[in-house]
Amino acid sequence: MRFGVRLIQHLGTPRDIVELGILADRAGFDHAWFPSDKFMYHAWAIIGALAEHTRHIILGPNGTEPYSVSPGETATFMATLDHLSGGRAALGFGMHTEKMIEWLGIKVADRVTRVREAVGLMRRIWAGEVVEFNGREFHWSDQCYLRFEPLRKRIPIYVSGFAEDDLAMSGELGDGSLPMITPPESAALMVERVRAGMRSAERRNGDVDICGCGWFSVTANGKGCDTDALKDIVAYFGNYLDEAALATVGLSQAHFADTARLVSERRYGEARTQVTPDMLQLAISGDPRTVIRRIEALAAAGITQVSVGGPLGPDPREAIRLFGAEIIPYFRT
Repeated sequence: MRFGVRLIQHLGTPRDIVELGILADRAGFDHAWFPSDKFMYHAWAIIGALAEHTRHIILGPNGTEPYSVSPGETATFMATLDHLSGGRAALGFGMHTEKMIEWLGIKVADRVTRVREAVGLMRRIWAGEVVEFNGREFHWSDQCYLRFEPLRKRIPIYVSGFAEDDLAMSGELGDGSLPMITPPESAALMVERVRAGMRSAERRNGDVDICGCGWFSVTANGKGCDTDALKDIVAYFGNYLDEAALATVGLSQAHFADTARLVSERRYGEARTQVTPDMLQLAISGDPRTVIRRIEALAAAGITQVSVGGPLGPDPREAIRLFGAEIIPYFRT
């Protein structure tokens, strides 16, 4: 089992998040992922800072999409990051939700074709090609090529998604897949969606790193895990989650109608008060022993990397320490 940490805006200031990334590097995490959510701290800036202050951890954005950001820009950033980090770049690419794109007045049509074409274009750019291309979604001239030599000819791409077609595509063409596992009981469902694409491309288990993105809150004694930060995350993002995934714990998007309305009205404190104990099932909470048992269940479902997302715990620094001292070593002995 590999371990990633997903460092989100709810964890503090950009400097706080950089500090947490440094701690995660020292704690033995394999990956640090930074969500590319709209109008939140820009993942690329934070990743660039961390490239200079970490030594081992693989760095990348999670959820960069090909609508508001050109794949040409994304490919150039990732090739630059690969140089800065000494070959520790990985890209989380695709869409967990269309709603944030629609905020910008951008119409999302054939997202699967757009992601598929973008992945192919970026791989050709990194390979050193002059990429003249006329597809269904993108039209590039013969001026589309890197003006510098990339450090690596292939940077790993983890494809994001919820829906069956998105996750099947991730299994078909991704080096990895980034399904949300909120709630964790949905892991088997998400893994099967990825494996459907793997089978269609005649790929085998192990060819794709299935990185389940969950919400975690851990303390040494398991007390105090249901923090305001966790409730804020559930209130903000619950409305975007997959219906079939929510159904695995008896929830649906209808349960989040009130929180979604309050969030849309920027009444975040009130939204937090509407988060019920049932909604908190979306996260994995408890002491290290409890968290280990839950991660073992994820491994049994086919998850090969756990992306540990916020709030991490009441004290994020202590939570990273607990992962490094107790949880990660358990899976490496």
